[in-house]
Amino acid sequence: MYTDNIIHIAAEAGKIILENGGETYRVEETITMICSSYGIPRTESFVTPTGIMISITNSENQTISLIRRISSRTVNLHKVSMINNLSREIASNPLSMMDIREKIEYINNLPPYSQKTTTFFSACSAGFFTLLFGGIYKDFFVAFIIGALINCLSGFLDKLNVNSFLKNMLGGALAAFIALLATSLGLGGNMDIIIIGSIMLLVPGIAITNAIRDTLAGDLVSGISRSVEALFIAMAIAAGTSVVFKIWFLLFGGNLI
Repeated sequence: MYTDNIIHIAAEAGKIILENGGETYRVEETITMICSSYGIPRTESFVTPTGIMISITNSENQTISLIRRISSRTVNLHKVSMINNLSREIASNPLSMMDIREKIEYINNLPPYSQKTTTFFSACSAGFFTLLFGGIYKDFFVAFIIGALINCLSGFLDKLNVNSFLKNMLGGALAAFIALLATSLGLGGNMDIIIIGSIMLLVPGIAITNAIRDTLAGDLVSGISRSVEALFIAMAIAAGTSVVFKIWFLLFGGNLI
């Protein structure tokens, strides 16, 4: 029973890291650290972006295995950091089973930032990216509005369980349409810069970074799968913007209204 508790605790900690944007090697490192802290001599884990497989052998030479399926993924590096700190705390001072379960449950149930907060900072990010790429202040305000709308659209589509490809495609389409419309009405000065600054919200930066880190760490399956995921997201963004441009050119002949 003791060994069974340990493997479930380690799996839950690894699951939280993987669901919130953590790297594959970090999940495996955390699982091994938790198990060794409670006297498990041998721990083997195999982690992919969509699953965790753990096998441990106790002092009585009994082997227990566990598989956890990862069905949803987001980005919340605060949770990743908290689990990371907890695993190191356990390594230096092991907690009781009840205490560690309570802490992991607390971390897992931390509420995300409110919709208003994420919408505001998404808008700010899009606006400042536009300035970074050489836009003027009119472009900033257009991108600010686009960033807020993209965030609201993403939240709405998440509630409908829409897949990430369609979600990013619609986000790219929204950015292109509003940028074209705003520029044609004289509200924006640089259509291309507005679009580039706005779609930076959709660019899979975490996926690309983790793909490179996993590949360099030798986790080739995770590295390749994350690379493919990032590629499909980029294709979705490109598809959304190109469809809007094509429709606009067909309606207005490539000219602004």
